Amino acid sequence: MKTDNNNAVIYCRVSTEKNTQETSLTRQQEELQKYAEQMGYRVLDTFQDQQSGYDVERDGLLEMLDYIKERNVKALFVQDETRLGRGNARMAILHLLQKSETTVFSLNNAGPLTFNEMDTMLLEILALVEEYQRKLHNAKIKRGMRRAVENGYRPQENLKNRGNHDGRERIEVPIEEIVNLRNKGLTFQEIASTLRGLGFQVSKATVHRRYTEYIEELDKLPEIY
Repeated sequence: MKTDNNNAVIYCRVSTEKNTQETSLTRQQEELQKYAEQMGYRVLDTFQDQQSGYDVERDGLLEMLDYIKERNVKALFVQDETRLGRGNARMAILHLLQKSETTVFSLNNAGPLTFNEMDTMLLEILALVEEYQRKLHNAKIKRGMRRAVENGYRPQENLKNRGNHDGRERIEVPIEEIVNLRNKGLTFQEIASTLRGLGFQVSKATVHRRYTEYIEELDKLPEIY
């Protein structure tokens, strides 16, 4: 997605919902609006919260992060870094903004946020951990698929609607394939990983539930002698 490098958003926060704090929010917004314009940015939207900085479940914050991702906004203006968050919440939010390559401008710092050595190290660790989590996830999918194929599973022969070229996610849960893979000795986790690799967005819990329901339905069928 293309983006206008001069676009920005503003985030304001106070720690309580007291009416007296609304004045502080208004002042933050006005000062940040002026600051952004002085820096040559066009403010697209402003997001606010009256909540503790230790809490990441803030409506304004979550809306802002979604907005930044959807609009590919590259500049965020705050009064100071504590407005974004405190403690672990602060580092988690900074990590997300770093991933989206969004520069955070602090009014109190009169420029982009600068990180001390500890912050820099923690952000690097977070990025490294996330990268290895992604690699492990992909490895699980490959392992499950490899084991299934080794046991005789042929997805090109079994899966219906495998073309699915219109870009939509396949929401069906192929119970026949779950049973097939289970009979070949795969665990529910491996089955879920294998199906996700084929485009079916299913979890281990969903696979287990559907398999259990299938077995229960079989048990209800009358025996034929």
